[in-house]
Amino acid sequence: MRKKIFLSTLYNLCIFGCLFLIWKGIDEKHYEYVAGGVVGVGIFLVLKVRILKEVRNTLKP
Repeated sequence: MRKKIFLSTLYNLCIFGCLFLIWKGIDEKHYEYVAGGVVGVGIFLVLKVRILKEVRNTLKP
């Protein structure tokens, strides 16, 4: 369970990092950063949803 909580926290940090990358890419007109950030957010959101489903299923009686 601790591993899943750690992974969830790590995914949150990665999502915020990718959002920051997108913001800086738009601000500085580096659209390759925006594209990479969007792909990263998509990947980490999918992983985050999967781990939340696993945690929810393990907590159900």
